[in-house]
Amino acid sequence: MNTLFDKIWDSHVVDMIDGGPSQLYIDRLYCHEVTSPQAFDGLRARGIGCLRPEKIYCMPDHNTPTRNQDKPIADPVSKSQVGTLAANAAEFGLTHFGMMDSRNGIIHVVGPERGLSLPGMTIVCGDSHTSTHGAVGAVAFGIGTSEVEMVMASQCILQQKPKSMRISVEGKLGKGVTPKDVALYIMKRITTSGATGYFIEYAGNVIKEMSMEGRLTLCNLSIEMGARGGFIAPDEITFAYLKGREHSPEGEDWDRAVEYWKTLRSGDDAVFDKEIVYDAAEIGPMITYGTNPGMGMEITGSIPDLGSIAAEGRESFSKSLKYMGFNPGESLLGKPVDYVFLGACTNGRIEDFRAFASIAAGRKKAPGITAWLVPGSWMVLEQIRREGIDRILEEAGFEIRQPGCSACLAMNEDKIPAGKYSVSTSNRNFEGRQGPGARTMLASPLTAAAAAVTGVITDPRTLMQ
Repeated sequence: MNTLFDKIWDSHVVDMIDGGPSQLYIDRLYCHEVTSPQAFDGLRARGIGCLRPEKIYCMPDHNTPTRNQDKPIADPVSKSQVGTLAANAAEFGLTHFGMMDSRNGIIHVVGPERGLSLPGMTIVCGDSHTSTHGAVGAVAFGIGTSEVEMVMASQCILQQKPKSMRISVEGKLGKGVTPKDVALYIMKRITTSGATGYFIEYAGNVIKEMSMEGRLTLCNLSIEMGARGGFIAPDEITFAYLKGREHSPEGEDWDRAVEYWKTLRSGDDAVFDKEIVYDAAEIGPMITYGTNPGMGMEITGSIPDLGSIAAEGRESFSKSLKYMGFNPGESLLGKPVDYVFLGACTNGRIEDFRAFASIAAGRKKAPGITAWLVPGSWMVLEQIRREGIDRILEEAGFEIRQPGCSACLAMNEDKIPAGKYSVSTSNRNFEGRQGPGARTMLASPLTAAAAAVTGVITDPRTLMQ
């Protein structure tokens, strides 16, 4: 096959079960507060510890408030989960980046920015969006809690090897089109189940020209296509991003690592189980109108008519539009918005704040808009301040909050009220995802900023210089 996925996967296989899964060695396990407690309880019940504690990093992110993190958490459930992770990490001798630690943040933002996620690694976490780390050229995927315990105990996991898919995007992206739009476009075309059973390698000149922040966004959304994960072959952009990071190799070790990383590419004769090529010229700024990430359209387009939907999907399509309060054939331009959320492991990085600020600069937050601008880590927040982005946003009437998952999933204080409309840079628009009854439209940081300063759904290109 000679694909990069085969190279990384096969080099980590410890053993094979005839007719069954591979025993796969795992280089890095990330643990957050939501999916780890039962895994630690399992180890405790068996009277064993973690086989290689130095390979495991823990941090809270889902339940952390985005204000007053230096004070006790008010919500008792969140307080318990965050406290339990800290206690478990201490008991089992694991590295823990707690709240207010300068290394804390969303686990899928912190891993790459600290050099903990490196090319050629196998990386797992009890969270579906672990696919984010594939942007550095790693095989990264989410696992269940019982599998988290398996990795803690043995540093291995039993996994059926997925099939391989290559998605290439060729050409040149148009004005106002971001990596988030590329991902939403692919999901619209492939649907949320189109990559089920596959591991995606992203390729093509559009991907090669993407920044690391953009690649992280694209790989983050692989899971929303149904894929097991997604990744991008490491290149000079990868190496430049990782060089000098806290946990990246140094000196001669760095030189040796880069020489190895340069071999991590699919061969010219590589055979994939499935190949898809998209034309960048067909991609515009995107926004979702329904209750799964595949229900997206170009922002200047219209919601599909019922007749264009396959017969078996019409009932769920109609149910989705009823939940959202939209109609077939309708345009979303000019629709009023109540909340705007910039952040999450999808779009909580420095490049996303730069994009948002480029629209907000010289303008004011629209009356009636509640905006939550949440960095993905303390490192991102520090860079926002260093670049003066905080001053631009504050002058426009926006507040920058403290790092955390925030309104991505309503497991903390940042919840969208029932019936309210949110333009969100996060990764999921399921019913109730951002709060019971919340209505979520996924979009890029540029589109979110355009809504934040106009109060309605707006094509960001009309506000760009």
